[in-house]
Amino acid sequence: MTYLPIRSLRALAVAAGLAVPPLAGAFADEPAEAPPAAAEPKLLLGDLGGLRPKLAAQGIDLGITYIGEAFGNVTGGVRRGAVYEGQLGVSLDADLGKLVGWPGAKAHVNAIEIHGSGPSADLLGGNLMTVSNIEARPTLRLYALWLEQNFADDRLSVRIGQLAADAEFITSNTAGGLINGTFGWPLLTAADTRGGGPAYPLPQPGVRLQAKSAEDVTVRAALFSAQPGGRGCTGNPQVCDPHGVAFSLSGGTLWLAEAEYDANAGKNAAGLPGAYKLGGWRETGAFADQLSGALDRSGDWGVYGIVDQMIWRRAGTEDQGVSVFVRLGGAPSDRNLVSFYADGGIGFKAPFAERPGDVLTLGAAYGRISGDAALADRLAGPPTPVRDHEALIELSYAAAIKPGWTLQPDLQYVIHPGGNVLAPNGGGVIGNALIFGLRTSLAF
Repeated sequence: MTYLPIRSLRALAVAAGLAVPPLAGAFADEPAEAPPAAAEPKLLLGDLGGLRPKLAAQGIDLGITYIGEAFGNVTGGVRRGAVYEGQLGVSLDADLGKLVGWPGAKAHVNAIEIHGSGPSADLLGGNLMTVSNIEARPTLRLYALWLEQNFADDRLSVRIGQLAADAEFITSNTAGGLINGTFGWPLLTAADTRGGGPAYPLPQPGVRLQAKSAEDVTVRAALFSAQPGGRGCTGNPQVCDPHGVAFSLSGGTLWLAEAEYDANAGKNAAGLPGAYKLGGWRETGAFADQLSGALDRSGDWGVYGIVDQMIWRRAGTEDQGVSVFVRLGGAPSDRNLVSFYADGGIGFKAPFAERPGDVLTLGAAYGRISGDAALADRLAGPPTPVRDHEALIELSYAAAIKPGWTLQPDLQYVIHPGGNVLAPNGGGVIGNALIFGLRTSLAF
């Protein structure tokens, strides 16, 4: 089974209606900040009997979130049926300037408890683009743990600790309205980096540098330990490191770099806002040749580009309207399972003017199996089918029921689950699957 990384607690709060349009049916590594004491309550438990304002006065924000969801498969996959899974998250964010007099510094820690059965593992036989972006092995896990120092009026920052790359790299706000894991940490990096990369549910020790050279330009780079699961792990890293405390520094390094241009980002900008990104990664160590299977390829790399642009805005509003996104990326065919990846879609914030917190999103994704991997299948001959691609279409509507509570019906059609592979229980190639789901996201 391949578990794909996904976004974390900030996107959960987003999906709960706390911040949109990056309304994610997903996680983005950090919880939303608690509102000031004087603000209208945005969480289901309000100020917790005065506890939140007292903590806020000391520079501490407490986040408590829950996602519960049910998915059913009506055709294709490895079996028909339904599953339930859930995730409870608890986080603390500390402004160390307020707390201990350390200017420009902040700290973050969160833990998650995962339970239930995931639709990709249980219903689709472990397809490549995980149906749900909270799917992972049931456990109690330390997720993120980091310290950040800001300089030069927050134009420069350094973050160090256990970090999730999918919190800041290769992201699209519009894609965040979808539930499938590939719209967060995409299939390209999930399939091609060692162990799925430093992303949900296994952030890794790392250092991230970020510089805002101008109001509309941001450059970020990061260095991660490239051994999810810890030293000596050769199987599923979630099994090797079940509680997120391996803190492994072995197994090579993963370098990520990204440049972002934010068009019309100012509050009074006349044009429509958009984000444009170019990035890439480089991973050290030995990689298996897709054709021979020999561990004789030195290093790996990939590149990507992202466009996320609003194309229409409702008059008199700042964020209500229609946005589109496109993400493209590629990696060498000789050492990677996926050599080309593309996704794209359209999101509509507040499709009904009287419901400003709702988001409707339609997306599609395509991952091409590398030519070398497909050639290996051809040489193997029957009964091995030749892998070619996995693709999907997703339609999702996130309805803000009240502050802190979102309901999100979801429909996904998965084409060639696993990339055109035999079902583990026999019966030929895994058929295209039609998946219905309903997610509830709560921020307490």
